[in-house]
Amino acid sequence: MGPDFDRVEAAIREVAAVEILPRFQKLSAADMHEKQPGQLVTIADTEAERRLTPMLESLMPGSVVVGEEGVAEDAARLGWVASEPLVWLVDPVDGTQNFAESKPVFATMVALLRGGHAVAGWIYDPVSGRMAMAEEGSGAFLDDARLKTAAAVPLPRMRGRLTSRAAKRIGDRVGPHFYFRCAGHEYVALARGDAEFGLFRRLYPWDHAPGELLFREAGGFSARLDGSSYQPSEVEASLLLAPDRESWAALRALVLELAT
Repeated sequence: MGPDFDRVEAAIREVAAVEILPRFQKLSAADMHEKQPGQLVTIADTEAERRLTPMLESLMPGSVVVGEEGVAEDAARLGWVASEPLVWLVDPVDGTQNFAESKPVFATMVALLRGGHAVAGWIYDPVSGRMAMAEEGSGAFLDDARLKTAAAVPLPRMRGRLTSRAAKRIGDRVGPHFYFRCAGHEYVALARGDAEFGLFRRLYPWDHAPGELLFREAGGFSARLDGSSYQPSEVEASLLLAPDRESWAALRALVLELAT
């Protein structure tokens, strides 16, 4: 039995309205700190996750939440992704750096894992109020509109998501590329066909399980660079998204060629 999707969406929207949006563009220095060098956390991150955790767990008896901030406090919780039968993944404020800089490019991301496999995902933009959602086998949607990934095009014309570092290596071999510093916004852009491909590294599950499912359910093809399927429990890997298997193979060859 799956979750009540309306109640999941309502919980995400409520937490964003209470804990995130009131703090946007109003943070003080005391409201943020580095949990690790270069990794910022704000009071909106911690309070949103604290409020959302019991709300989600109450919707699915026996489920547990693995959230970005909870793992920062207790790294052992990351092991629940593979060991627990029902897991909610939560990134309360994806794009924290943008949020802290008062830039409206951040999202709340949630996924439901059953046996370590993503079966549903949500990406919410608190600023616009738009909700992207995917259920395995049922498609992907942005509000009420079905999402469809871009059609395949030749490699030099393929638009994509690349970090600045990756763009220095392969940027001139493909089309225009972007990097929003917010995986939630990047995955939605890919799922609605704004670009053809995305390359992601360091696959923390709360950052990627919701978006990878959204992209696949919108019709795209995804796999790790070694050709295996994406697994939310595997952090130290790279994920490549493309319109189809053939495009993915061409991109993979390019990535591997320029990585050597």
